Amino acid sequence: MTGYYDIVLGLIPVALLGITAALILVGLSLTAAVPIGAFAAMVIIGHAMFVRTPAETSDEARSARPPINAD
Repeated sequence: MTGYYDIVLGLIPVALLGITAALILVGLSLTAAVPIGAFAAMVIIGHAMFVRTPAETSDEARSARPPINAD
């Protein structure tokens, strides 16, 4: 089963390379296309870190099992 973070990890290189390649094919120079592709990858990473945080998904997993008693 593919989770959200698996998709994010796959989209990072796709955004960086795919958007850069598409912009180069359209006629934009390499020095302009790479920062735009990197910005798209950065937006995906930022969404995964700050909008849909890992704590949200781990809270759901923790609620299914009782807490560990260290005593």
